[in-house]
Amino acid sequence: MREWRAYSFASAAILCAAIVAAGVVRNEYFFFAAYVVLQFIVLATAWNILGGYAGYVNFGSGAFFAVGAYTSVALFKAFAAPLPVLLVAAALVTGALGFAVGVLTLRLRGIFFSIATVAIAVICETVVMNWSFVGGSRGMAVLPPLPVAFASYNRLLFVVMTALALAAVASARYIQTSRIGRGLQAIRDSELAAEAVGVPTLKLKLAAASVSGALMGVAGAPFALYMSFIEPTSAFSLNYAVSALAMPIIGGTASWVGPVIGALLLGTTQQIVTVTISSELNVLVIGVLLVTFVVVAPHGILGLIRSRFVARGAR
Repeated sequence: MREWRAYSFASAAILCAAIVAAGVVRNEYFFFAAYVVLQFIVLATAWNILGGYAGYVNFGSGAFFAVGAYTSVALFKAFAAPLPVLLVAAALVTGALGFAVGVLTLRLRGIFFSIATVAIAVICETVVMNWSFVGGSRGMAVLPPLPVAFASYNRLLFVVMTALALAAVASARYIQTSRIGRGLQAIRDSELAAEAVGVPTLKLKLAAASVSGALMGVAGAPFALYMSFIEPTSAFSLNYAVSALAMPIIGGTASWVGPVIGALLLGTTQQIVTVTISSELNVLVIGVLLVTFVVVAPHGILGLIRSRFVARGAR
């Protein structure tokens, strides 16, 4: 209980700091870049709920992100729905998609499950490319409404994504410390053994897939408003799928802290590379860092830190 109080106070302080920064900081690019890093925190945390806790590696993260984005675009175009409605709708649609995908694929294991998630991403992209209402393959412009109480809409989205990142981390933290998290960890260690002792493996995997999908959809919901344009190539970009997987692996998949560390490190590095060199090198940067950490620190930064403390304690 004390830990949750501390987390609640820290979250409130961070959110207040974000609101103050949105009114004080003059550099508009700061909010543009910070939004991307916060978005990656949500994505990485969402991926880790199924991929890290349960050990089911999902290569279709980009599909959930894009479906969330296109759900928002459809509602915004049809009804001019406000941002809170777009976020809730994206969460419901992608949560339902996660559940449906789970029913179809979670009986598969290992590489077969991963291949199935790639197929789901291809199917979703094909559907969107032929959906003329949201622009199809040509894409469409999405003009955000005038911001209320903020100098620009990107500043508003920065505050909103801060709140979403805090909510995503709180959800992952709760799952990790609950019976659900312990059950998912048992599935990751040995699914057959977990079933033998009565763990409801399929129910837990479906719950994890639903929560993971909903959070990924929420991360993508403001995408079109943030970019003022959307088209399938950018929404289903390989960068989102690779980043969602790489960031928890780099930070450490065993804890809710790992994806946050990985997202802050990798997301910030990508923004620096984009400004100083070229955005085309982002995927290369991810690949190099991922290979480096897999070789040097297979359990991520958290695992490396823990091993150092254990080694010091042994002395």
